[in-house]
Amino acid sequence: MELKRLSEHIWYMPYEEERDRPNLGYVKGDKWSLAIDAGHSKEHIEEFYALLEKENLPLPKLTVLTHWHWDHTFAMHAANGLCIANKKTNEYLLEWKNKIETEGPGEFLSIHESIRKEYAGNKKVIVVPADLTFSGSVTLDLGGCTVELLQTEAPHTDDSTIVYVKDDETLFMGDSTCDDFLNGIKPEALCRKLADSIKSFDPKICVEGHWVPVETEDTLSDLLSEMN
Repeated sequence: MELKRLSEHIWYMPYEEERDRPNLGYVKGDKWSLAIDAGHSKEHIEEFYALLEKENLPLPKLTVLTHWHWDHTFAMHAANGLCIANKKTNEYLLEWKNKIETEGPGEFLSIHESIRKEYAGNKKVIVVPADLTFSGSVTLDLGGCTVELLQTEAPHTDDSTIVYVKDDETLFMGDSTCDDFLNGIKPEALCRKLADSIKSFDPKICVEGHWVPVETEDTLSDLLSEMN
């Protein structure tokens, strides 16, 4: 695995299908840097950090979460600096933290084979909440690079946050464009609301959680053509 440079301020560690690991984004400003999503496990985020260090890039001081799903968040306990999530995402994390600490990780491990591969060898499952929460939107100035966080309605989950790197005209989507996690459906109303959120930024490039970066037109076309 190698770290890929996408633009002036953006790098990312590519997704992996076998363990369902998503793209992990990295944005570097003149003053500080942030990561987009924390990753699936301690091993996942440590591999990400090793790639950053190899490129002489400072570890992120802030990690932004796109939604609560484990492959994007369960490495938070090993994250450098602080983590920020919308309040709904944090509620889900607190629910799973309580469930795993009181009942054990059995239900979590039973969800999918990719999880069992990520946590093979009886690796401990640790869930922590975010350090910071928000509702609606937040704008961050990294120093010569502005990043906007927007909580949005989307078909995949009801806690999606999309992350726009304004100076690079790039939008990190998480898994927001995917079908509903529980029933496999992509409701038209939610697809159109997400499309409106995407268009509000007018990005050139979109980075989805488990796909290569593509032009925004491709993302919108796929989103709106697969509605139910």
